[in-house]
Amino acid sequence: MIESAKSSFPSSLASSLEPALRKQTNNRLDEIHWFRTDWQRGGAATGFATWDSDDGKTDVVIKLPVNQRELGWTRKMQKAGGVVPQLFESGEQLNGYDLTWMIIERFPVGPLGKHWESSNIARIAEAAARFTSGASEFPVDQEGRRENWNALLKAAKTSVRENHIENEKKWKKMHSLLLKKLNYLMDVWRARRIDQWLHGDLHFANAMCRSEESDAKVALIDLAEVHAGHWIEDAVYLERQLWGHKTRLKETKPVPAMAAARKAIGLRVDDDYSKLVDLRRLMLAATAPAFMQSEGDPRYLASCLEQLQNAVDRLHLK
Repeated sequence: MIESAKSSFPSSLASSLEPALRKQTNNRLDEIHWFRTDWQRGGAATGFATWDSDDGKTDVVIKLPVNQRELGWTRKMQKAGGVVPQLFESGEQLNGYDLTWMIIERFPVGPLGKHWESSNIARIAEAAARFTSGASEFPVDQEGRRENWNALLKAAKTSVRENHIENEKKWKKMHSLLLKKLNYLMDVWRARRIDQWLHGDLHFANAMCRSEESDAKVALIDLAEVHAGHWIEDAVYLERQLWGHKTRLKETKPVPAMAAARKAIGLRVDDDYSKLVDLRRLMLAATAPAFMQSEGDPRYLASCLEQLQNAVDRLHLK
């Protein structure tokens, strides 16, 4: 849902920066309509406007301030076949302040999360593969993420007890088992191949289209979480959004869809990736109770417990 920013975002920031933004872009912007979405996080301002270029007027989105990583990757990926938004203008300063901003295309269709179609998963998976392929032009110059799973598991265990989550005894048993096996699990996880760039925030609200055709290619927005890693991180991140929707999860298989999309464009898919997939599922499912505000839906937590139990069985943890 998109709502006016007048009540939810400090209008003083938007109104004070508009004149400077117009001046810095040679008055190519018309009146800006600032807004927020129900999935938007943080204190950034986002606005709709029209961009006046030599080729005519174009609907655009203005974002400020922008995470430096997001701006950097949006710039880098401009030649990657349209898998990210077209960038019209950007900068690191505005009105004399260090403030990063950008003006990108406004997509006529999306986000895909508004309407469920079984084809959404394959299309998003294909976009993620194209993103990684396009980003391969840039050397991987960082290590993979190192989440503090020990602290997250303990926080999840405490949350189960304090919030009296359904099937508390089963949760407690699983958490105790994982805390005992954590060193082994982390040794396996940290030995994964980290040689590619991932989108890092692969969900339906970040999947947009330029056409209403059912097979239209997806473009990915919000690049603030791009990082080095293994492709199954993006794949399981996408999959877990369906954990609370069993029917949708039966219709579509995000991890195999991602593997197929990668193979189709010549990206590596190791034969033994299923162990890493189950390990990632296990850790994300086990720590869900630590995030009750965003992941506390009872149906979702019940599905997480089911995913956790299945992963433990497949990994033969005792």
